[in-house]
Amino acid sequence: QLQLVESGGGLVQPGGSLRLSCATSGFRLEYYAIGWFRQAPGKEREGVSCIRTSGNTINYADSVKGRFAVFRDIAKRTVYLQMNSLKPEDEAVYYCAALGPYCSGEPSSVRVWGQGTLVTVAS
Repeated sequence: QLQLVESGGGLVQPGGSLRLSCATSGFRLEYYAIGWFRQAPGKEREGVSCIRTSGNTINYADSVKGRFAVFRDIAKRTVYLQMNSLKPEDEAVYYCAALGPYCSGEPSSVRVWGQGTLVTVAS
């Protein structure tokens, strides 16, 4: 059974940093691309970043380029989203998701969702 569990969300001040974790089970990261998505109140869910099976990454949201980074620890079966220089507009529920063999920023491409973790950016 493919499963993903996010953690690490919470309250952070603007300009601060946060690292989200996505613990996976039931599959190998070498064979599944893992995406990060977010959904703010009143807005559509959007793709943020993705890590390919090769370990290379892609950013789908222009607003996070240079501030967010995705990386993985294969031995721990965990994918991370490092979030720096956080802005109030980054506030959202963040989801990790298994996409299958290829990266995609489209929520409709997701095979299995994590439960989400809330990131609040406020002073």
